[in-house]
Amino acid sequence: MTDPSIAFYGFTPVARDPEVLFADHPTATGDNPKQDHFVADDFPLPNSVLANDVKTFVKKELDEHTFNHSNRVYIYGVALAKTHFPHWTYDLETYYLACLLHDIGTASKYLSTTKLSFEFKGAIVARDLILQLGGVEDQADSVCDAIVRHQDIFVPSGNITMIGQILQLATILDNVGLRANLIHPRLIETTTAAFPRKGWSEHFARVVETELGLKPWCHTSTFEIPNWKEGVESKFAKDVRGNKVMKPFD
Repeated sequence: MTDPSIAFYGFTPVARDPEVLFADHPTATGDNPKQDHFVADDFPLPNSVLANDVKTFVKKELDEHTFNHSNRVYIYGVALAKTHFPHWTYDLETYYLACLLHDIGTASKYLSTTKLSFEFKGAIVARDLILQLGGVEDQADSVCDAIVRHQDIFVPSGNITMIGQILQLATILDNVGLRANLIHPRLIETTTAAFPRKGWSEHFARVVETELGLKPWCHTSTFEIPNWKEGVESKFAKDVRGNKVMKPFD
């Protein structure tokens, strides 16, 4: 653990299970968890050459719904970490790259042209892209690892990288509203104003159903009943559509 790139690129191990991560947490437990009064403008997006090049690629390949979701995930994740884990240190650019690229595997260019689950295909695309654009291997690997694991929601033990955990917490917050009480409502209002949802809940639910139909073996099926089969309603899609926290902004 003496390699400085481990901490810098967000490889620091943290508990995978949020129930373990937040157990007896001084600011995240109880009926009134801490909600720092942040707004979206408190978290300017990284503006490096690499970040902008990746953003250009993502805007070309992803629809507006998913691009906006990716940016909301950045803001929610950084805010959540700053409020409840102020001692955590990681490179914001690397986290932003993970956010921008975490759903790249759902792009029409990839989703129906590979038998890989979208997270795994996306992780490969992301790693290759970052290296091609001049990013270092540790950064590319951090992004790749976070994307591969960003839907490992039901893994109850072990560790995950710090950036991977922030990405998980932020994506599930935006997608189903889980733990939205850990950030201030004003942050949600300003973030959805900056990057509108435009019916994200329905849009993403359809993406889930599309992948399940194309690839019933896919990793997304871990959200479903055992031995899920086409024709059975997707529990994950239902939960996404039932996102009560974000419904006023959809």
